[in-house]
Amino acid sequence: MNSTSRDFGQKKRIVVKVGSSTISHATGKLNYQRMEHLVRELADLQNQGKQMILVSSGATNAGLAPLHMDHRPRSIREKQALAAVGQGVLMHTYERLFREYGQVVGQVLLTRMDSQDRSKFMNSRNALLTLLDMGVIPIINENDVVAVDEYKIGDNDTLSAMVSGLVDADLLILLSDIDGLYTDNPRTHADAKIIPVVDNIDKHIYEIAGDAGSSMGTGGMYTKIQAASIATAADVDMVIASGSEDGIISRICAGEEVGTLFKAKETPLHSKKRWLVSGSKAQGRLIVDEGCRNAIIDRGSSLLPVGITAVEGIFDEGDIVSVVYDGLTIAKGISNYSSVNINAIKGLQSADIPKVLGHNGIYEEVIHRDNLVAMY
Repeated sequence: MNSTSRDFGQKKRIVVKVGSSTISHATGKLNYQRMEHLVRELADLQNQGKQMILVSSGATNAGLAPLHMDHRPRSIREKQALAAVGQGVLMHTYERLFREYGQVVGQVLLTRMDSQDRSKFMNSRNALLTLLDMGVIPIINENDVVAVDEYKIGDNDTLSAMVSGLVDADLLILLSDIDGLYTDNPRTHADAKIIPVVDNIDKHIYEIAGDAGSSMGTGGMYTKIQAASIATAADVDMVIASGSEDGIISRICAGEEVGTLFKAKETPLHSKKRWLVSGSKAQGRLIVDEGCRNAIIDRGSSLLPVGITAVEGIFDEGDIVSVVYDGLTIAKGISNYSSVNINAIKGLQSADIPKVLGHNGIYEEVIHRDNLVAMY
């Protein structure tokens, strides 16, 4: 981690994600003043020739007032109903505000199903790129009304990172009530300091963030680190900053050192690897040793059976799997073998695969380098 100047002047395609807390009052109702400031900034940047994409939470909160509710419900059915009403309210509010600044917007609702299959991934990509070419500002949210657990993206931090990879974005800005990654939880440690730049997302960065859902985490930071790992692996710079500061998006785009910058890996990916990073959901996990980790990360090698120590989950040949070392996902790829066959050959030399699997052992690699992408 070090201090690096931010030359963002040439970044044209920018994804901005706002959380519910950024555009809502403490009551849960929409904060129209905050939304107006957000829209004005995005519209002004669009007028400068940039292509702006907005990923916005808030549909559930937007449904509270029309349904005369003063709190978010607990049941999934009620949340889905609230989102169905609120998504229209949220989009109408955005459309009206953007129209005042001469901008046209388009609503895009996604689920993981739209990116899990590569052909659907490409269809979503083409639709979004066409909107951008037409000068439209896409407003994106997860389709909470129909999404089920199997195809639910889960949070808009992850969704915004997926979208960034989907459209080849230059910059992702996450706005929330957190103004960056700190050395410790600033709410409980007065001496905590903000980390201005993260060059590599390693286990230490996740430890700083705390476990997912943990009260020890730095205020919901864990999912943002996961989003950063997706975005940076797809060659997208990402900044976490406070959504309560007026002008924050323009200040970031101007290169001001606010929040925390996660540096892109600067390794352009072809379409298959971009899909693996941005859209795919792993069906299982392959636990590897340090030598295997180094070969993949440092040398861009294929995944060989000799470096695999354990197999988790049930999956088939051709499924997507995560490669894990020391509890951290270091890569994702398309497996040449099923979980049953990998269990049979893990730890072996490639030359021994046909001896164990017979005529089924036709691949020397469990995952070929062309179908494997490092995540940090």
